[in-house]
Amino acid sequence: MTRAVFSEAVLGEADFSETVVSKADFSETVVSKADFGETVFGEPVVSEAVFGEALLGKPIAGEAVLDGPGADLGWADFHQSADVVAELSATLFPRVLRRKDQRWWAEQYVRGLLAADGRKSVRRIAAAVGGGAAEQSLHHLIAASTWDWSPMRAELARRLQDAVAPSAWVVQPMAIPKVGEHSVGVGRQFVPRAGRPDSGQQAFGLWFASERTSAPVNWRLHLPGGWIRDAERRRRAEIPEGAGEESLEECAASVLRSTLKWGLPRRPVVLGAAGPDLGATIRRYREAGVPLLVRVPGGTALAVAEPSLPGFGAGLLAAQRIADSVRALRRPVQWADPLGGPTTVRSSLVVGVPVTLPDGGRPGLLLGEWADPRRPPTEFWLTDLDRLPVPALLRLAKLARRVARDCATTGEQVGLRDFVGRSFKGWHRHTTLASVAYAAHTLADDRDTADGFNTSGTVTARSA
Repeated sequence: MTRAVFSEAVLGEADFSETVVSKADFSETVVSKADFGETVFGEPVVSEAVFGEALLGKPIAGEAVLDGPGADLGWADFHQSADVVAELSATLFPRVLRRKDQRWWAEQYVRGLLAADGRKSVRRIAAAVGGGAAEQSLHHLIAASTWDWSPMRAELARRLQDAVAPSAWVVQPMAIPKVGEHSVGVGRQFVPRAGRPDSGQQAFGLWFASERTSAPVNWRLHLPGGWIRDAERRRRAEIPEGAGEESLEECAASVLRSTLKWGLPRRPVVLGAAGPDLGATIRRYREAGVPLLVRVPGGTALAVAEPSLPGFGAGLLAAQRIADSVRALRRPVQWADPLGGPTTVRSSLVVGVPVTLPDGGRPGLLLGEWADPRRPPTEFWLTDLDRLPVPALLRLAKLARRVARDCATTGEQVGLRDFVGRSFKGWHRHTTLASVAYAAHTLADDRDTADGFNTSGTVTARSA
């Protein structure tokens, strides 16, 4: 992989400060094994269930229940988002949608995604913005129009580059449960909410992410082999001729490659899981020319590369064994936890061990994290950013946690998973406009806080 050094200006000065935290600052980890479920690659990640009903738009005890347009977001958020929609529409749509009526209906679709209650079907979107008369026009915009979603996504990414100020790009899987077999790309997928394989679609999103927020800018829908090889299914679903069969890992890398064509400032890529062939995953991202930080299982075989450390010269050792052998070198690191709220900071003990990467012996760094110093390490990350300080690396790794949370909460509110049609093009157009709605919600939140997503300007520390 390409070795890259990122300056403090990229990650922020806070990423390079270390805070001494005593053992008393640590308590039993608040995330139990029960809170984790398999990802699409079979590695444990935070499941959507860990975020709780309240985070998924369901009321908690003592909260007022809102009805009507904007209830999913709350009235204040809804009106703020609606104001931003007009600005985003004026920026994004004229470059892609040539006709005035297309631009009008695209804006109404985004407004409807923000305003409609429950699942964001075309019927509910139409009811939120114009009643039944709007339904046909909105359906045509998504299912039968000819506009290309890629330029709109690229323009959205440029718009969000300054607003989000991403420290990393996070490639995030998104499982979409489906009933029936006619929706494009549907197959047997692992569904986190169900905790088991079920019928559904699998997509990968590329998200801009910082400690304070995240937003999706690009998408790729995985197409199982049956959809590629069956000419009739391809025709009915309007799958482009150039679409080919690919593994889930290849699909994840493809969403990055298409994003790189937009000429944006590059950032490290964070992957919550590598898939079964770690070496192939690392090679794909190295060939793309971006640094990689990838979560790996504790049993991953690596070789210690530092002569002064235990295990050097012993050949391949499990990542957990390597980390445990240098536990005396652990240092405390604090990191922002989106699961606990915008001002929650948690503490972990972390160590970085120079290793050789499983892609031909290139230098890299194994990151081991202890949520509880009395127990075995809880997470392992592998990276070629071996010149970056360990605290900065851990905070980059935690951006995968932020994106998983944001995809499950705000993503649910704006209907990222809610396309009910059957065509490939329709899925991409809906997901693109849902990403615009997501951006409107995020930008509205940003404007509503004096210092960007933190109204108090203070941080409340909590142990892990």
